[in-house]
Amino acid sequence: MGRLLPLVLCVLAACCVAGSPLQEAQNSSPLVSRGCNDSDVLSFAGFALQDINRDQQDGYVLSLNRVHDVWEQNQDDLGSLFYLTLDVLETGCHVLSKKSWKDCDVRTLHTSVYGRCKAMFYINKPRRVLHTLAYNCTLRPVSRRKIHTMCPDCPSPSPTDLSDPKVLEAVTETLAKFNSESSSKQYSLIKITRASSQWVVGPAYFVEYLIKESPCTQSQDSSCSLQPPGSGSVGFCSGSLTRAPAVKFVPGEKLVTEEKFVTVSCYFFEAQVPATGGENAAATQGPPPSPEVQEPSKKSPQTVPRGSVQNLPDLDDEKAKDPQEKDSQEKEPQEKEPQEAFPVQLDLTTDPKGTTVDVSFLFIGPEEEKLHVLPFPEEQHSAECPGPAMHANPLILPP
Repeated sequence: MGRLLPLVLCVLAACCVAGSPLQEAQNSSPLVSRGCNDSDVLSFAGFALQDINRDQQDGYVLSLNRVHDVWEQNQDDLGSLFYLTLDVLETGCHVLSKKSWKDCDVRTLHTSVYGRCKAMFYINKPRRVLHTLAYNCTLRPVSRRKIHTMCPDCPSPSPTDLSDPKVLEAVTETLAKFNSESSSKQYSLIKITRASSQWVVGPAYFVEYLIKESPCTQSQDSSCSLQPPGSGSVGFCSGSLTRAPAVKFVPGEKLVTEEKFVTVSCYFFEAQVPATGGENAAATQGPPPSPEVQEPSKKSPQTVPRGSVQNLPDLDDEKAKDPQEKDSQEKEPQEKEPQEAFPVQLDLTTDPKGTTVDVSFLFIGPEEEKLHVLPFPEEQHSAECPGPAMHANPLILPP
């Protein structure tokens, strides 16, 4: 009996040490804080943002301003999963242009839209896989109150939902000018994407909008219908309508009238032709692969990342509309906790032990491949984060 006791104790000890496969995976894949300015981190952040932009059908291309936080989770022989927090800026390129964010200019300060994205980015160098597993972004326009303090005469944003007749007039006038200068084809409005107003020599309205080729010609009635969805060219226009007083002299009288100045420029997006053989047609768009890592040679349609881009109003406007915000500022201004300006949630699981995500579709072969995914880590970045910003003005840096 005495000889069996040590054996029993050894068996019990082994049972206590052994855990579930998920626990073992968790123990073998701790999160490691990385430097936000590391070259490979910047490369992966660029690829993740490329995937986010490629996934959008509406809005403008987002540009990387800085890496705010980053964690790496080793997946043993399957590579690594990066948890990225990115500060982004909106550019002037529409997402339908499919341009790389590196080829697009960010907006001037008084028209800036800025925000934050969280993304889970998977990398497997030996098997040539780069894949954005999931993402979410939150954007806001720059504070108009702060801009007008610095620049009282800068343009102010206007609604784009056709509720402002002056904006609709500017679109109508500029599109009419473009159609009148077209040799044969005519175009119709799809959607107003951006509008602003400013006093120049008179009231001026600046508009951006999408247009679609119409079956009409100049000789036909302008009310004819659009072509079916998916046919014809789609374009992006920037235009302005300025009204200015004009003085005319007639014998014995001076007449003050109004003169219109209309400008417009449009360009058309390249047709997005689906690639054959299951390849992603946009896989060749965007920044070129880094020397160390290349994009996978084949991608399944299932590789489209899961996520969304949320546009929130000016933070000052949001506070003004919130009665609880007003009350708290009046009663307890010193005890009020700061509002989260850019709420971005990205959790594929809430279980602190994590969960598994099937990524077999990323690989060639019958093997089942699964990643161990943890809840998105809280911000506890190292001294090397956040990284340096491309545009460091505090008005466009999320807290």
